[in-house]
Amino acid sequence: MADPNFVLLYVDSPPASATFYAGLLGKPPVEASPTFAMFALSSGVMLGLWSKHTVEPAAKATGGGAELAFTVADAGAVRAMHADWSGRGLPIAQAPTDLDFGHTFVALDPDGHRLRVFAPSAA
Repeated sequence: MADPNFVLLYVDSPPASATFYAGLLGKPPVEASPTFAMFALSSGVMLGLWSKHTVEPAAKATGGGAELAFTVADAGAVRAMHADWSGRGLPIAQAPTDLDFGHTFVALDPDGHRLRVFAPSAA
């Protein structure tokens, strides 16, 4: 059995979302068209941005129903990314806080997809 290695987000405008994610990830998409864009992440996972207007079969849900999670080393890195992303104008859904699993915050992309940054709690 194969493990999942591709995440697809349904977006209003793949070119606009590709520009957003290129700035956030610090790398260009490896594929881009008017209806789809794809990023190769350093983890080996592929991030696809597919037009919610052309995805087949049509998606019933879009933005906000799931999260992309970014693990960082410590609470200082969480706060630094929060400051950076806030400075870029990303809407912040949850300010930096401590939860059971670690120090975290949540931002939103242009389509309302949740972007969680967290530093895991020490075991």
